[in-house]
Amino acid sequence: MLTGQATWIRDAAPSAVGWIDDVRGKPVEVTARLSRGVGLPDNLPDVLGLALRLHDNDRHADVLLSSTGIGFPFRFVLVPRRSATGATFGSLLPYRSSRGPVLICARSVPSRVLPADLEGLRRSLQEQPWQVRLYHAAPTGRWHPFADVLLRPAAEPDSAELRFDPVGHPLPGYTTYSWVRRLREPSYRAAQRGTSR
Repeated sequence: MLTGQATWIRDAAPSAVGWIDDVRGKPVEVTARLSRGVGLPDNLPDVLGLALRLHDNDRHADVLLSSTGIGFPFRFVLVPRRSATGATFGSLLPYRSSRGPVLICARSVPSRVLPADLEGLRRSLQEQPWQVRLYHAAPTGRWHPFADVLLRPAAEPDSAELRFDPVGHPLPGYTTYSWVRRLREPSYRAAQRGTSR
């Protein structure tokens, strides 16, 4: 579990998604989780996940990202990584804008060597927070930065009660395609039922 703040970049290229384009006057609080998709041992590559909950104006939005490629078509391909070092975390499924589909990704800025094991990662981030930059792009277009996120270990341990849910907590506005919602909803509902047992 991680905690931190997101600061929007002024004069960023517009995405036509209001939540991305509206520059905040102050940093936005962030709760995050870095995870291994399959749960393989630390010394083996795994699909990594970065879940971000951004607390904005008395509500929050969840953004789920997985380790992917960065160029087209590899931004739609899951890429196993041993650690978050050099990884691109992409949304895979697009958000809806007035100009068409928009993807989000996150990358370390500057590129930084991060330990693969949980305890080593915690120590590293206690010494120096992890800086991640958020980008947006059209499905085949160039990535444009829009926010910087600074993350450090959370004081409280991870909890199965904390569920990141982009279906239940989407970006504000009409930003979700109905087909994306239909595709995602069954898996998130099943995951939540699994944690309630």
